[in-house]
Amino acid sequence: MECLTISNLCKTYIINKRQNNVLRNINLTIQSGEMVAVMGPSGSGKTTLLYTVSGMDEATAGKVDFFGKELTKLSANEMSDLRLQEMGFVFQQMYMLKNLSVYDNIILPAYQVAKGNKKQSREQIKERAKMLMQKLGISEVSDNAVTEVSGGQLQRACICRSLINQPKIIFADEPTGALNKQNSIDVMNELTRINEEGTSILLVTHDMKVASKCERILYIEDGDIRDEISLGKCHVGDNLPARERKLNDWLIKLGW
Repeated sequence: MECLTISNLCKTYIINKRQNNVLRNINLTIQSGEMVAVMGPSGSGKTTLLYTVSGMDEATAGKVDFFGKELTKLSANEMSDLRLQEMGFVFQQMYMLKNLSVYDNIILPAYQVAKGNKKQSREQIKERAKMLMQKLGISEVSDNAVTEVSGGQLQRACICRSLINQPKIIFADEPTGALNKQNSIDVMNELTRINEEGTSILLVTHDMKVASKCERILYIEDGDIRDEISLGKCHVGDNLPARERKLNDWLIKLGW
């Protein structure tokens, strides 16, 4: 089943009366359960693609179909509800409310959303939050302030928060960009497990090691998808050096 179908997507900014075409007629399909990375040089349109496809930014032209819903036709409120209920987000900057504990930050989106015509019970929300924190190894910092945990723990908390409403897809913008090497490995292992369980993931990264864990990698340059490569589904424990070599050879050919 197709998760996202993007047709002739364009994004144009007007800066000092000059037209800047950041995305140019992007056509892309992401299958349900697929994990896709977007790579490319700085200023190539990677993050703009992520934000436009997820409805956080408006497209100038084109269509984005998300499980049969045409996102470009939704109102701002409808799009906001859809993002809250069916999408998860993980960013390089770990946005958390500093006046709330790690646990309270995780459960907050679930308290804001209605499933069908009734909200999940508080007990259901609490149980899911505890299960997610246990799976991601941060149960012990549940009651800590967000300023009292490590960067790796905070990013895993952000992943828990992104999963609390059982999204169909996670959008991740440089999810390991602010982390050290070991924390980057841990976070990518968690995203790989989440993908193995069926959640689609579209992530932007400049890190070849991160991208090598994705099923498919797109290379964007000057607002166009120039090429793509398929590495197949990655599982925790796979031969990563072989995947990295294949990806590295491909990137070199593209002038990376």
